Amino acid sequence: MTAIIQTLASPEPKAAGVLPPGFLPRSCTFDPGDWAILARQWFPVARLVDLADKPLAVTLLDLPLVVFRAGDTVKVARDLCPHRGLPLSMGWVEGEEIICAYHGLRYGPDGACRKIPAHPDLEPSPRLKVAMFEAVERYGLVWTRLNPSDEAATIPDFPLWSADGFQQILPPFFDIAGSAARQLEGFVDVAHFAWVHHEAFADREDPVVPIYDTKFTDKGLRTDYWSDVSNYPRDLRHLAPEGFRWLRRFEVQPPFAAHLTIFFPGEDRLSIFNLPSPISARKTRLFVPIARNFDTTGDLEAVYAFNAQIFAEDAAVVERQTPEELPLDPNEEAHFPADKTSLGYRRLLRDMGLSFRYVS
Repeated sequence: MTAIIQTLASPEPKAAGVLPPGFLPRSCTFDPGDWAILARQWFPVARLVDLADKPLAVTLLDLPLVVFRAGDTVKVARDLCPHRGLPLSMGWVEGEEIICAYHGLRYGPDGACRKIPAHPDLEPSPRLKVAMFEAVERYGLVWTRLNPSDEAATIPDFPLWSADGFQQILPPFFDIAGSAARQLEGFVDVAHFAWVHHEAFADREDPVVPIYDTKFTDKGLRTDYWSDVSNYPRDLRHLAPEGFRWLRRFEVQPPFAAHLTIFFPGEDRLSIFNLPSPISARKTRLFVPIARNFDTTGDLEAVYAFNAQIFAEDAAVVERQTPEELPLDPNEEAHFPADKTSLGYRRLLRDMGLSFRYVS
């Protein structure tokens, strides 16, 4: 029987972490060409604080993944035992090994099976190897990419996260039943403040958007938007000096990263890194690392609550937009001058070769 098993298992496996050419997840919701482009990009998939002893199931670009700690390092793997296809996230971790709950197979941090409990003296076949993906810890998040072939692809920059005097804050993630591109465009859309966020900080009696400056950069684009719309919650608006003009600086790094730095009175700064991670073409997990150099001993729960309110107000819009995906042809939707940043963002996505063609 052992000889039969070894003969059946003799073909060499594919390299760990490398998906077959032309691979698409089951029930893929993306256009195949778009999926191939996005698979080469880095995305956050989990917060480090959410990793415990049990493996964590996540999904990126319709592909189920498992995130777990193997000793002192964080690992990202395909959430699939190569023996009988059970999600490894149903199992558990002991030391550096993740264990499948179906037959107890033990996989090391390189993805190779180390032990088959049913046959403890049998050397596991090389085909019993879990596909492993790159894993990088940054901004309190675990980042990965499904295809490492693009050496130019990098994790987006967030300089103020590690700047002297700045507090690091990482609110809970927020799930949105909408596309990542629609969410990011809403984040950089300044004309919606008065209408969508009037209960949080803006005012429908002050909807005017002054002409602002947008420039393309070597990483994406940058917008400097000056206005008298306060960024303080309604009950704190009195803190702004009379006639103060607020600078909001948006910096977009395609495909799905943008940070907003808000220049408060004096030297106070608040920087919000908007990172919508595409679970699918129509579902997004939003991670939002925040850095600030004021009120650094303040109530974090108040920060979480205020941001959750903003996310919920935006999600109510993003989840109802039609078409679900962001139209990249500028002729598909009408525009006005305040849309300058949005149009620049759409151009960046077109330049990457993305189409966002609708997939039923």
